[in-house]
Amino acid sequence: MEFFLGLDGGGTGCRAVLADLRGHEIGRAEGGPANINSDPQGALATIRQVAAQVLDGRDPAQVTACLGLAGANISNADEWLVPLLPFGRARVVHDATTSVAGAIGMDDGIVAAIGTGSVLSRQLAGRVLTIGGWGMHLGDEASGAWIGRHLMTRALHALDGLVPDSPLTTALRQDMGGAQSIVEFAQSAPPAEIARVARRILDAPDDPATQEVLAKADTYLLRAIDRLQEGAALPVTFTGGLGPVFAERLGAGMELRAARGTALDGALLLARRMGGAG
Repeated sequence: MEFFLGLDGGGTGCRAVLADLRGHEIGRAEGGPANINSDPQGALATIRQVAAQVLDGRDPAQVTACLGLAGANISNADEWLVPLLPFGRARVVHDATTSVAGAIGMDDGIVAAIGTGSVLSRQLAGRVLTIGGWGMHLGDEASGAWIGRHLMTRALHALDGLVPDSPLTTALRQDMGGAQSIVEFAQSAPPAEIARVARRILDAPDDPATQEVLAKADTYLLRAIDRLQEGAALPVTFTGGLGPVFAERLGAGMELRAARGTALDGALLLARRMGGAG
């Protein structure tokens, strides 16, 4: 094998990096969403496109690749996807695995990866324990998709008179065309589109709806982190698009550690380990 390829795919987008045997980066590429559980065929098409772009004509049979994919933990992707890939050697792992490798390497610690979806992992003595990552409909608490869904639910609850209305929920109903349009959107939109609704919360930090939804997210994250600590005092690294938001909200009560790198860095690191170069 002459090359190592790391790929990070999730509900928002897909990125790949290619390196030579000495670890020197050769190229990068990116594409659309690649959640292998919610849209397996779309994810496969995106992965192939991004891989072809980063290879730029190089022989994929000479590549050792590690793909960290959202949804890989519940889709058996390592079994059915690997034979469909062109690489000489390939491994598919949950994106939590590559997030941990990129953020803390082989150190002990907790990684809270919070983007379109969410997953929390503890690495202790080289072993990784993961919480969450079950997808938008049954999990992914505190993620962009989860926040967007809860904000839309609260806007409908306000319309029913179950909770007080607020400037944010009123504007959401108006901008989305009313309750029926909100329901139709929620039924068909992929996680990345739902997550875009969450951006409204970041622009209205003092709104009661924002405070209620984020308080629920805080509660979940603190409970999950406490579960992973199990009485220890491991440092916590927040990653992902919403990582900085919750690091600021929750960091006062824990030891925070800055991420060394991204999930894409972790995918490349694992690819190099597969090839004996890591």
